[in-house]
Amino acid sequence: MGNAKTAAEILLDTLATRGADRAFCVPGESYIALLDALHAHPSIDLVTCRHEGGAGFMAVADAKLTGRPGIVLVSRGPGACNAAIALHTAEQDAVPLILLIGQVEKRDLRRRAFQEIDYAAMFGGIAKWVGEATHPDEVPELVARAWNMATQGVPGPVVLSLPEDVLAAPCAAAALPPTRLAGTAPPAAITAELAGLLRRAERPILLAGHGLDVPGGREALRAFAEAWRLPVAVSFRRQDLFPNSHPLYAGDLGLRNPDAQRDAFAEADLVLALGTRLTDITTQGYSWPAPGQRLVHVCADPRFLGWLFPAKLAIAAEAPTVLAALAAEAPATPPGRDGWNGRLRQLQEADSRATTEDFPDGLPFLRVAQLVGACAPSDAIVTLDAGTFAAPFYRKLAWHPPQRLLAPISGAMGFGVPAAVAAALRHPERTVISAVGDGGALMTGSELAVGMARGLPIKLLLSDNGSYASIRIHQERRHPGRVSGTDLANPDLGAWCAAFGAPLLRVDSEADLPALEAALRAPGPLVAVVRTSLRAVLPRGAARPMLEAAQG
Repeated sequence: MGNAKTAAEILLDTLATRGADRAFCVPGESYIALLDALHAHPSIDLVTCRHEGGAGFMAVADAKLTGRPGIVLVSRGPGACNAAIALHTAEQDAVPLILLIGQVEKRDLRRRAFQEIDYAAMFGGIAKWVGEATHPDEVPELVARAWNMATQGVPGPVVLSLPEDVLAAPCAAAALPPTRLAGTAPPAAITAELAGLLRRAERPILLAGHGLDVPGGREALRAFAEAWRLPVAVSFRRQDLFPNSHPLYAGDLGLRNPDAQRDAFAEADLVLALGTRLTDITTQGYSWPAPGQRLVHVCADPRFLGWLFPAKLAIAAEAPTVLAALAAEAPATPPGRDGWNGRLRQLQEADSRATTEDFPDGLPFLRVAQLVGACAPSDAIVTLDAGTFAAPFYRKLAWHPPQRLLAPISGAMGFGVPAAVAAALRHPERTVISAVGDGGALMTGSELAVGMARGLPIKLLLSDNGSYASIRIHQERRHPGRVSGTDLANPDLGAWCAAFGAPLLRVDSEADLPALEAALRAPGPLVAVVRTSLRAVLPRGAARPMLEAAQG
């Protein structure tokens, strides 16, 4: 046994055989054996981060780009608590994530030891599965199970608790090889029934969700929509699933859809929900599909089928598998279909139009977003933090695969910068642009240090309006003039950004936009601090006192 590998080494071998090549961490003494095993590992790159939340967000973004579980290593107690936001984001975003937590020694489990937490109790409502090793020989089995649980059905987060003495102990069990799982196609009778519904529907809508965010999923979606002449709407913040300038693109189901668009969607005689769980925002507050609308719901996990929205057909299968099965069916287009498609397209085009005006307190961030739309290469990756500044990116820009839009479906602030670092690590050959607000930037913006240390050419656009503007908008609508808790006292954000070593550009007015365009098109990193108008996004009545103050 003297030459036996440790459980930590076998853990890494088990991950590596499944394609894991990167892990994100904040180091901790409780998994020092795992850090030691990583020191000499030939294929897993360890990215050292500044905060467990940032490490977790990086892993979520990496998983979005690879389809493999993002790997996060954290220490017990405080480290695990800091990483909880990534678990919630992975669950809401349907992203595979494996959180490996160094735990107290096995003898101290459930004795309220220093920094001990029962992770099954803590994360049971968020994670798909929580495991804990109590013997080194269990480790390869538990890692294999964690990988399968994270990736099968609707992807999501899993947690594996690893006592430090178990990690350091010799392991007699070998690393388990990966298993390939074949997707199960729906029965031929169900496929035929679905094809019949599609042939007869004059006003169908194909609602595309996370299940198509897989290799080949976007191509299969486009080919299917074109063959059957189906209008495509995308679920919340999934604009990069389908070309937005395509005549069949009908828009997104997100926050504050226009009334005319919502009314039109309510007239659909068939809703094909493909690879989505039908959550509250996508269903416009659980109001759509409405009673009486025929629904076909395709989701890989049967837990999400048939209980909230009764379906004519509920198919527990992977979305691409269903599309492949339908390839054997002959498409047909009823006479009224083209007019319906054109109507939905006109509504989407109307929603995408944008006009701006000048404001005394700064630049509308819409203009920055439009500049990104004009400058971003055809394979650009854009990461967004949560906030009002990001709103134009969803409906005022046109996204086209293979462009990627990485935004937190969970609405988590602090996602933007870590996601950009992970994206640039994964695809150093592609342009990576990140847009963040002054609130989210100071939550996890320190991860920019990781990007600069790695020499990554990230282009960061920081909106500085001195406010938690999304909340301020709600505040002004419900309690006009009673601002409480939403003003920010910012440091000199330009000096803060420059401290990381990236070239700094200050954008204070329209006159600075040509310089920003040139910097976006140029190679290399960029940090642009944009003096952003708060008045541009506030309700009109709320903005009046601000205008008077700005004018003295």
